[in-house]
Amino acid sequence: MVDEPLSAGAVARRLGVAVTTLRTWHQRYGLGPSQHVPGHHRRYTPADLARLEIMRKLTAEGVTPAEAARWAKLSPVVPGPGVASRLRAGAGRDGGGQTIPVGRAGPAARGLARAAMRLDAAVISDTISHALAADGVVATWEGLLRPVLAGIGERHVATAGLIDVEHLMSRCVSEAFAAVARSGRATGPARILLSCADEEQHTLPLEALAAALAEAGVAYRMLGARVPAAALVEAVNRTGPAAVVVWSHTRPTADPAQLSALLAVPRRPLLVLAAGPGWRADTLPAGVVRPVDLAEAVSLALAVRDSLDQSTGADRA
Repeated sequence: MVDEPLSAGAVARRLGVAVTTLRTWHQRYGLGPSQHVPGHHRRYTPADLARLEIMRKLTAEGVTPAEAARWAKLSPVVPGPGVASRLRAGAGRDGGGQTIPVGRAGPAARGLARAAMRLDAAVISDTISHALAADGVVATWEGLLRPVLAGIGERHVATAGLIDVEHLMSRCVSEAFAAVARSGRATGPARILLSCADEEQHTLPLEALAAALAEAGVAYRMLGARVPAAALVEAVNRTGPAAVVVWSHTRPTADPAQLSALLAVPRRPLLVLAAGPGWRADTLPAGVVRPVDLAEAVSLALAVRDSLDQSTGADRA
């Protein structure tokens, strides 16, 4: 029944937003559930839902969250057709009313996409942090972040816009992954080396891998963007890793000669992983492994660590 009180999850599904977004609207703007039964979670009444629908509609049309909440609290008086345009004129635009496509991703991704369009850093960060805490790095990357980032890229190609959205979203994602990396419980020496290919500047997937490794307790070194092949070889010679992950996002940065240079390093054995869509399987040198996704890259890194642990234990025995 429409008039029955609803849980936060049910409201989130109806509105197409994340539960974390509802929590933020409740904590910051007072748009929370009003029905309370002792011993049970609070529930959203039809009036609560009506206010939230106004909040969602106005924020999607470019109204700032604070101003949208003020109008929502006036419910059941619904603002007329001209209200949103008048408020946008005073508050600035959030991207021309465009939407970010997220494919078949769920409500959380759609809510995150809307927050990105509003340039609402607080909601973006809260949504990512809650997802990481609940689901872990790999699931958050595959189910939440990748669809939104890909949608932003798709919209940028079509319109040449959303550069501001992409920059803010990337910063929030980087900060969230850095927090996971700082809280990791890695033990032992850093035997995994992470690097972007020469001239490759797209680092977020590599940061996702670093956070996933930290979450799994695997020590690593991160070199970051635009690492020349000679510098990467020098780093391998200096640190003696057991595996090197070289990320390439685009074809122009995926020069197989970089991988061949690593395979020629005298310090062996060395597992070379070519990660990212830039690499073509038919151009990879023999002996290079190409993980299909983040989960497989993490699994390979764990296998390297476990193999080293077994070897160390055998040597000690």
